[in-house]
Amino acid sequence: MARNPGGAGPRARPVPDSFGHAGFGVLDSAGVLSKLAELAGQGVRVGLSTSGPGQAQTLRRALAVQVDGACPFGAVQATWNLLEPSAGPALAEAHAAGWTVVVKEAVANGRLSARGLTGQGDVPPALQDAAHALGVTPDAVAIGAALAQPWADVVLSGAGTPEQLAQNLAAQRVTVNAAPLLAALTQEPAAYWAARSALPWT
Repeated sequence: MARNPGGAGPRARPVPDSFGHAGFGVLDSAGVLSKLAELAGQGVRVGLSTSGPGQAQTLRRALAVQVDGACPFGAVQATWNLLEPSAGPALAEAHAAGWTVVVKEAVANGRLSARGLTGQGDVPPALQDAAHALGVTPDAVAIGAALAQPWADVVLSGAGTPEQLAQNLAAQRVTVNAAPLLAALTQEPAAYWAARSALPWT
């Protein structure tokens, strides 16, 4: 799901994108950064994907990278959701620097859907109440909260079925006030990522 700076319609993406997971080893490698700068000079929008409790630190390191006076990066894909919004300020900085910001895991790997936090339908009351008030499913509220962030250019759905996609897309027709939901749902980053790492993956 994408929006332009005015908030409606898809944002144009006129050049190819190249995303890669970045750790400090990559960001400290002059050879790798030189190659990335070469790609950027050829019109490729070079991006990095972050994960884990240190996302903000990694992103700020990337924002500070300079190769021949310019940062080779122009896009970032990062986890942001109502349970784990800690990367938000750094993502706002990236957006202000002209980067494209892509939000992944807005539904927290299903934990902010009707499946609930443990997969047993235990939807947090604040999220359930918001979904009921807006007439949508919990996942649409979670995605709507991400879309409401002024720095978010693209929010990924992650839907695995047509039904899930339809539910996710309902986020585009509601206006979500994220502030009270964040106050009720935000977890400590370390706790969030520990729980995420324990999820079964298929």
